Amino acid sequence: MIATLLGMRCPYCNSTDSRVTDSRPDIEDAIIRRRRVCNQCGAKFTTVERVQMRDLLIRKNSGKVEQFDREKLRRSIKLACRNRDVSDDQIEKLVTSIHRRLETETTDDSVSSALVGQMVSDSLLNLDPIAFVRFVSVYRKFSKISDFKKIINQIPEAETDAAVCNLPKATLF
Repeated sequence: MIATLLGMRCPYCNSTDSRVTDSRPDIEDAIIRRRRVCNQCGAKFTTVERVQMRDLLIRKNSGKVEQFDREKLRRSIKLACRNRDVSDDQIEKLVTSIHRRLETETTDDSVSSALVGQMVSDSLLNLDPIAFVRFVSVYRKFSKISDFKKIINQIPEAETDAAVCNLPKATLF
């Protein structure tokens, strides 16, 4: 079976003998969810398949290099959006968009954490200005009230204006 070749294991009995009963594209066809049934114990479970163009490495400011982690990115965005009117679907689309841009718009397999932070900041500014301020305050390690004032003063008042906001990057940080 295909599941045996791929090493897909049942989360209940650990068997590699399962069959796909349903496949559905998700989030603009970037993900495929497969519903599976274990041929050994009969348990049903779902697997998720995502296209990965290449392995990305993140270069931290400290010089440390680590594997790109979608979950880490999702957690940081979700934390910034906590108690805001931002759905899990919007967060997933944002994560997918940033990941896809990193894979297609960069030529090196190693990208700087600053580039990822800038992409998240720009995306959050357009999605939710409060989430933007939360993210930037942690990402840029704000230590003074004046850091918050400086960034808040650069955000347009009307939320509808945020979608077309083109803040100069030099003055943003």
